[in-house]
Amino acid sequence: MMLALYRGLTTLGGPLVNCYLNRRMARGKEDRLRFGERRGFAGHPRPAGRVVWLHAASVGESVSMLPVVERLLGRPDTTVLVTTGTVTSAEVMAARLPDGAIHQYVPVDRLPWVRRFLDHWRPDLALWAESEFWPNLLIEAADRGVPLILLNGRVSDRSFARWRRHPGFIRRLLAGFVLCLAQTPTDAQRLQSLGAGKVACRGNLKFAAPPLPVDQAALNELSARLDDRPRWLAASTHAGEEEAVARVHQELARRHPGLLTVIVPRHANRGQAIAAELASLGLAVARRSAGQSVGPETDLLLADTMGELGLFYRLAPIVFMGKSLVGQGGQNPLEPARLGGAVLFGRHMENFADIAARMVRDGAAEWIDNEAGLAVAVSRLLGEPALAMRRGSRARAFASAEDGVLDGVFAELSPWLSGGLPHGGEIAHAGT
Repeated sequence: MMLALYRGLTTLGGPLVNCYLNRRMARGKEDRLRFGERRGFAGHPRPAGRVVWLHAASVGESVSMLPVVERLLGRPDTTVLVTTGTVTSAEVMAARLPDGAIHQYVPVDRLPWVRRFLDHWRPDLALWAESEFWPNLLIEAADRGVPLILLNGRVSDRSFARWRRHPGFIRRLLAGFVLCLAQTPTDAQRLQSLGAGKVACRGNLKFAAPPLPVDQAALNELSARLDDRPRWLAASTHAGEEEAVARVHQELARRHPGLLTVIVPRHANRGQAIAAELASLGLAVARRSAGQSVGPETDLLLADTMGELGLFYRLAPIVFMGKSLVGQGGQNPLEPARLGGAVLFGRHMENFADIAARMVRDGAAEWIDNEAGLAVAVSRLLGEPALAMRRGSRARAFASAEDGVLDGVFAELSPWLSGGLPHGGEIAHAGT
């Protein structure tokens, strides 16, 4: 019943969907040049041979799938199609996808657009990352006989409670997966209880991600400019956190002369508004996207650019992970840990609950409760460099502790990668 209602609304509600998408495009949340892809029009021809389609919702999920993409491309006669839904993720994939992979925007979940997408790409295998379930896309692919595999499956407390209120709907969606690989044993249990068939847990693929890349020339230039100034980083911040970080800076600057605070907002397009907000507090702000350089007088470096987080993780020995004070689920703490950062995060790490709890237990990170707690923790680490170094070493060891997860995942994928399945190119060829 619920599925029929959903399909009816998404089919008949075409004008409303178009209006919504146009509003998103006006706000810069849709790619004007590639807007057709959101309606299922392909931006590339389908290559000959096998196409493995990997869908990841946005930046975090798509970056965690890069090792999977690279290994798949090592297989003969195989092209990897990666779909994501956000402009930011498309920019990241343009910079980081290896040669041989194709990026497309995922079609909006209307049947005509979904069918147009599937008619063109004819994927031989679909790998679905984490937890973004689009009903029409999943069911249409499964009904066409495309094997669907869930990678790094995650079911948060909130999602679990929501799906339990609609058991028939989620059971229908999960029935299309021939295999669900969960991040944790808890996720595996939840997937099974919601109706998934074959479920396994081989670890979290976020542990397989390589360190974020860096422009070495930019790193050398900034390192020389900053010299031995004490500094810390607030990474992937969200609205409300930048002002809190600025107030922490004001408090700490009296105790740590020369302190530089680096802020990397999660959404770079907020840079102008953030800069104005911080300047209103009487702080000297250098905005990186505007080419403003850091001088001795600079209090805050606002790094409102794309693709430079790896640079700032390497520059700052102390890292606070954003989206964790504002109650929105946190950001990936493995990224700074992999580079030896002393990691701090707020209590709202729901999207990385297992990883965050384990990091704290292993002495690789520290919880902070609020703005005052952040000031105390950062001040202690600034004042005790040996402590920050020990914390960073433990973080690096933690992040590398599950390097074998990719091998385990591919062992589970092996039956569907063995070459016994006909591929879309052959099927289409046979029908002509």
